[in-house]
Amino acid sequence: MNYAFHLLVMIGIYLPLAYSLNLTLGYGGLLSACHAAFYGIGAYSYALLIQSAGLNAGLALTVGILVTALIAAGIGSVSLRFRGDLFLFVTLGFQMIVFVILYNWVDLTKGPYGIAGIPRPELFGFILRTPWHYAMLGLVMNAALLPLLFLLYRSPFGATLKALRENEIAAEALGIHGRWIFLQAFVLSAAFAAVPGAFYAAYVTYIDPTSFTLNESIFQVAILLLGGAGNRKGPLVGVIIMLLLPEILRFVGLPD
Repeated sequence: MNYAFHLLVMIGIYLPLAYSLNLTLGYGGLLSACHAAFYGIGAYSYALLIQSAGLNAGLALTVGILVTALIAAGIGSVSLRFRGDLFLFVTLGFQMIVFVILYNWVDLTKGPYGIAGIPRPELFGFILRTPWHYAMLGLVMNAALLPLLFLLYRSPFGATLKALRENEIAAEALGIHGRWIFLQAFVLSAAFAAVPGAFYAAYVTYIDPTSFTLNESIFQVAILLLGGAGNRKGPLVGVIIMLLLPEILRFVGLPD
């Protein structure tokens, strides 16, 4: 039973990751290779703030979101000077830089040894311990995040993103400041990714750089592209296929 709840927890983590990436890739048409970096920054910020700074889970999460958003604003202001392949390469470079920092800044991140013993969150005096508890918390997290993302999709902001995706020159001719809109989407996408990052750290109680590599960014892009980018059902379909199909195939007995 715990195995099934673990799968639900992982689905709960990847849903907001896919839907937040959908804001930039699906609606904005920006192929980013650094979504796992923001996921990792959220996880490490939460873990360090709750372990070293002694903050409670709620405050650590809030500060982690702000830290991730500020870093995204910085890298976005640079990367969004470019489009197409150049934008992809800049975000790929940022992803690699984040991994190198997490791996080599031993005094802060513990390097390849990772951060162990992350305290489990406590809600109203109740400490979450089992996959069932985290599955319920993941449900609450998604109930809070996904409606906000859906509102962004349906809002004039989402329509503006789609207009820029289709024809940026024509949209800017109508008075839309493309780079500023893209920067907002990039920062919002990163801030939303920080939340499942903190959730992941609280769930496994141990994080290390290998969870936030370029391969993880590619996996998240694959989830979105497989399900269908630029709509509300695509991320859900992609997450179900990419997370559940490998688990189902475990029982088929196919040779390597």
